[in-house]
Amino acid sequence: MDTSAGRAQASGQQDRRDATGFQPLKTFAYQGRFPRHMHELPGAVIVHVARQLGVPAELYPRYEWSGRTIKYHRVQIREFLGFRAATVRDGDQLIAWLIAEVLPHEHREDHIREAVFERCRSLRIEPPSTGRIDRLVHSAFHRFEAHWCASVFEQLSAETQRTLDDLLATGSADDETDAQTTESRRSILNELKADAGAVSLESVLVEIAKLERLRSLGLPTELFRDVSLKVVGRFRRGALAEAPNELRAHAPALGATLVASLCWLRQREVTHSLVDLLIQVIHKINVRAEKRVEKELLDDFRRVTGKVTVLFHIAEASVEQPDGRVRDVVFPAAGGEQRLRDLVREYKSSGPAFRFQVHTYLRASYASQYRRMVPQLLQALEFRSNNAVHRPLIEALELLKRYANASQRLYPPREKVPLQGVVPPAIEELVVHKDAKGNQRVDRINYEICVLRELREHLRCKEIWVVGADRYRNPDEDLPQDFNVNRDKYYAELGQPHDVEAFIADLQHTMWEALDTFDRGLPRNPSVRIQPNGRIVVSPLVALPEPVHLVDLKDELVVRWPMTSLLDILKETDLRVGITRHFTSLTAHESLDPETLQRRLLLCLYG
Repeated sequence: MDTSAGRAQASGQQDRRDATGFQPLKTFAYQGRFPRHMHELPGAVIVHVARQLGVPAELYPRYEWSGRTIKYHRVQIREFLGFRAATVRDGDQLIAWLIAEVLPHEHREDHIREAVFERCRSLRIEPPSTGRIDRLVHSAFHRFEAHWCASVFEQLSAETQRTLDDLLATGSADDETDAQTTESRRSILNELKADAGAVSLESVLVEIAKLERLRSLGLPTELFRDVSLKVVGRFRRGALAEAPNELRAHAPALGATLVASLCWLRQREVTHSLVDLLIQVIHKINVRAEKRVEKELLDDFRRVTGKVTVLFHIAEASVEQPDGRVRDVVFPAAGGEQRLRDLVREYKSSGPAFRFQVHTYLRASYASQYRRMVPQLLQALEFRSNNAVHRPLIEALELLKRYANASQRLYPPREKVPLQGVVPPAIEELVVHKDAKGNQRVDRINYEICVLRELREHLRCKEIWVVGADRYRNPDEDLPQDFNVNRDKYYAELGQPHDVEAFIADLQHTMWEALDTFDRGLPRNPSVRIQPNGRIVVSPLVALPEPVHLVDLKDELVVRWPMTSLLDILKETDLRVGITRHFTSLTAHESLDPETLQRRLLLCLYG
């Protein structure tokens, strides 16, 4: 009797333990996959599901995660939710789907794994094991790479393939001529990798030469139209990290794709950096001219108060003595000659005279140094606009290009020179003159300055864009090609309203809240201060405490190997196997010596 009762009780306990096997049901319903191990389920979920099943949550750790029971439970869960186990055919179809739909746009492995899980969930298939998914992803990677590289290689002409090979050719320097050729070839590859220098005329000319060299490779504009820029960027990083001999060791299709990716993206980046340099040069010469004029004016500047009262006294005295001398009537009424001189200086510092003087210095700086960059710049860059309002500026750029090599100071009278939307009305009299015959003549240098200043402002807001540039590309390319069709979906993904007024109001509210918080907190914040020049300085952050597991790891090392630090072990490992030598720079050169670089890399890895 007691034996039967014990068996019934044991059977009841077994049933309750089996009931806990349905804990993963919620996880599978939500994620489309089973937990990989017992501890993947959060404690709150375990308690909640156990309460629904009417069993104690303490039984969950006793559930066995191997054997026939868990397999049986998972079969029941799959059948209940309408899923099925993955087959070999499903794996092949997943590979084909990754190659066609995912890999042309994404190459980050964690994102690709998530895409596999989502795909299996949408097909109501239980995902394969983690190891199986990794093998499927790697297989898809290799097949996609082979197919895509072959496609890119076929698009390259024989001349382009030879030119790309020449970039990697170093050869042997048997004589002086060969040595010079080898050095020249090495320098070409390094120049293509090098970034733009500091803002100057020389850096602009260097970037123009670099862009012309990249264009001479003859890479098709639509070479990578079937993949996203992120995929091309991955191959570019691979080309940057490898030496020429390593690139030559690849199969022809892969090697050509790596170098073509580097050169194609560098062409976009150099175009972008060239526009950046143009914007910065225009700003630089303008600011330099303004500072020079301001310094001259501030040396003898004194602001005059009560200007309206002074004007009244002068008017009153002039009406009373209309035939009197200025020195006898006007000077005393104004408060003296010096006060009138101060008024003149104040007007010059803020009125049209100030702008004219700034333009005079700007013209001198531009004509003597920066003007020679304009013909090459206009030849290298193609400016466009999608708005007819900015058509006069595009026509002005075409005019500058036509007269790039002309020597005359003024444009011919018959030439139609766009003025509206190009030349500000405040300085139009500096640009437009009338000759002895009454014809309207336009000063070329002053007009070029106006065009470049307007171009800078329109480039910054993309009203003017540049063909082949990256950030300054056609603004229509910033949107997905199906944006108009799937507008609602994209608005939902971005979490933005359809109404532009609502968007602006929300943005303004957020900005006002942030500025108000900053304004109220700044006086009481010891870590932030504002310098006299207006710059905001933030104190360095306080170092975070060491992670607990790191302390435990150090303690265990001390127990096993007394007097040996973790950093010493890391350094000794590097000395034996050379870990740090695999951290290569993406730039063409390395400014740090090997010992300093090794020390910093080890400290970073240790941290």
